[in-house]
Amino acid sequence: MRDEHERQHRAPSAENRTPLLKAENYDPPLRTDNGDLNFPIHMQILSATSAFPKYYYSQEMLFAALQQYWGDRLAKPEVLRRLHRNVGVDGRFLSLPIDAYPKLTGWGEANDHWIRVALELGHCSLSRALTAAGLSGREVGAFFFTSVTGIASPSIDARLINRMGLSANIKRVPMFGLGCVAGAAGIARAADYVRAYPDQAAVVLAVELCSLTLQRDDLSMANLISAGLFGDGAATVVVAGDECKPRKPPTGPRVIATRSVFYPETEEMMGWDVSEKGFRIVLSPEVPNLIRRQLGDDVDSFLADLGRTRHDVGSWVLHTGGPKVLQATASALGLENGQLSASWDCLRRVGNLSSASVLVVLEDVMKNRRPESGTLGVLAAMGPGFCSELVALEW
Repeated sequence: MRDEHERQHRAPSAENRTPLLKAENYDPPLRTDNGDLNFPIHMQILSATSAFPKYYYSQEMLFAALQQYWGDRLAKPEVLRRLHRNVGVDGRFLSLPIDAYPKLTGWGEANDHWIRVALELGHCSLSRALTAAGLSGREVGAFFFTSVTGIASPSIDARLINRMGLSANIKRVPMFGLGCVAGAAGIARAADYVRAYPDQAAVVLAVELCSLTLQRDDLSMANLISAGLFGDGAATVVVAGDECKPRKPPTGPRVIATRSVFYPETEEMMGWDVSEKGFRIVLSPEVPNLIRRQLGDDVDSFLADLGRTRHDVGSWVLHTGGPKVLQATASALGLENGQLSASWDCLRRVGNLSSASVLVVLEDVMKNRRPESGTLGVLAAMGPGFCSELVALEW
């Protein structure tokens, strides 16, 4: 079935695309005598690690709990069952025991749980990432934190600085609102930072506790889908500059270049409607169509500026989205024969983790599917705005 999902389709012509607003950051490659491209500045991914809550439930158990949660208000339970079966997820981690969710009294209580669990998972993931990178917390120059499933001030990064004894001079960049694209955006911004400060390292921490945003009064198709698709988890990536000296050899790829692409007048496609009850999901069925229209040409343009084409890419690290998103991505990029297997497998194991998903896929590729040395890779995600973030990697 996966090969069928990833059938090759031609990328759309440039004249049919929406105009783009683009930002990019790379040093133009230099052509060597033998025709190879030499990239003068390197940003290195040192490690990628994840952390999950202790509560894990199969998709069947989650369906039964949601059916009971909504009760008689769920006019067609068979629709919910069909959605749960079709999202490609075997099970998901939750921040709380499954029987605790009906007892939540409101957004304030749910957000208090978000702060507590975000600190637990953030501490665990960040500690693992620094250990794997061969760095201490005091050696980190910048801290990029992202989440779209809860809020705190001081933000989670500040609280972790206190708990973990990170440097008092660390530069904090808490990010909210980017949603699913934020993991890729965080890597890109961390790469920007260590490009400017090559003797330093930056960390990107994404914590998404999607279960705590569940809306009891929302029986829209978007909420029913998200209740079957999204899970809880955290992931950290450590990015270092050329002159940084970790005590362990790097295990990740080099970051060659990054590009941000914004699609004007698409803000209604994905995000939150925020009320006194919390975050209500906005999820347009047009997202897969936009991906088919835009992503292929965006990637082609990005690679062309590096002197490369899609055919040169041997590794794809892409946000898990959901089945329709992954199918649209495969169609837009002409991918087949399991080229998105890492994304499909992560979706199956833990669901869509919003901003953390692409970082979990990266961790899986680094540990279990590492490409040959010198392989060109692309890491990418899309999210609210609507927008995409593209990162070129050299393994």
